[in-house]
Amino acid sequence: MVTPPTGAQHGVLLLSCPDAPGVVHAVAGLLMQEKCTIVQSQQFGSMPTRTFYMRVEFAHIDGSPLDLDALRAEVDALGERFHMTWRLVDAAQRQRVVIMVSKFAHCLNDLLFRNSSGDLNLDVVAVVSNHPDLGRMADSFDVPFRHLPVTPDTKGEAEAALLALVREEQVDLVVLARYMQILSTDLCTQLEGKAINIHHSMLPSFKGAKPYHQAYARGVKFIGATAHYVTADLDEGPIIEQELIRVDHTLVPDQLAARGREAESRALARAVRWHTENRIVLSDAKTVILQ
Repeated sequence: MVTPPTGAQHGVLLLSCPDAPGVVHAVAGLLMQEKCTIVQSQQFGSMPTRTFYMRVEFAHIDGSPLDLDALRAEVDALGERFHMTWRLVDAAQRQRVVIMVSKFAHCLNDLLFRNSSGDLNLDVVAVVSNHPDLGRMADSFDVPFRHLPVTPDTKGEAEAALLALVREEQVDLVVLARYMQILSTDLCTQLEGKAINIHHSMLPSFKGAKPYHQAYARGVKFIGATAHYVTADLDEGPIIEQELIRVDHTLVPDQLAARGREAESRALARAVRWHTENRIVLSDAKTVILQ
C-alpha cells in the first residue's frame, strides 16, 4: 500500500457477490494492474447467505486522474466472472439531493448546517415542503425552496411535480427530514433505493398522535430514532441507522421530544453520509454498511 499524493482523485468500488475464493485477490490485482493503491478497504462475508460485500477506495500511485470509464470496463469483466452487483464512482462526486420537510425544522437545519460546514458532501438542489414555514431556513443556506401543498385532492399532482423535479435535476437521493405525508405506493416504487426517511422509534413503539406523550405515560427508559429506506410498507424499509438516548421519569413530554429531535438528527445525518459516501449495500430487507 502506497500513500497517494494529497489531493489525488479517489475512486470507490462497492460490490456484492456470492462468496467465493479469490474475490479480494482479483480486485486488488486489477487495481495494481491499473497502477492504483488502495486507500481504504472494508469487507464482510455473510455466512447465512454466503454473500460477500466489499468497498474499496483507491487512487493512482502518482496521483494522476483516474479513467473511471476504462476502469468500469475492467470491473465489468470481473463482475461477470464473480457474478457481482457493483458500482464504481468518483469519491468526491457530490450527490444531488432533495430534502423534503413539513413544519419540524431540526433535521433540515442539521443537514444544511453539516453540509455548509463540509461535514456532508451534498449538492442540495431544493428543499420541498407541503407547508411554507421553512422557506426562510432554506433561504438562509441559499438553497431553493419549493412549496408543494398536499391535500387529498392534490396529492397525485404534488407527487407528479416531485418526480418531475427529481428527473429534471437528476436527483440522486430524496431525504424525508420529518416530511409528514404518506407517500403513494407508486412514488415509493419509483424512488426505491434512493429515498431515506427518519422515524421516531421507541421501546415500545408508539404510533399515532403525540408519541412522546404516550412514551411519558408509559415511563420509557429509552427514546430513539430509525433512519431507513422508503418502501411501500410504511416504516418497514431496510434500516440504515438507529440512535438511542437514555431517559428517565424526571423528563416531561416536551423534554422527551427534545431528546427525540436530537436522536432523529443524528441518525438521519449518519444515514445520509453513508449513502452519499457509497457505503451501503441493499441486501433484500436489510442493509450492509461498510465503514
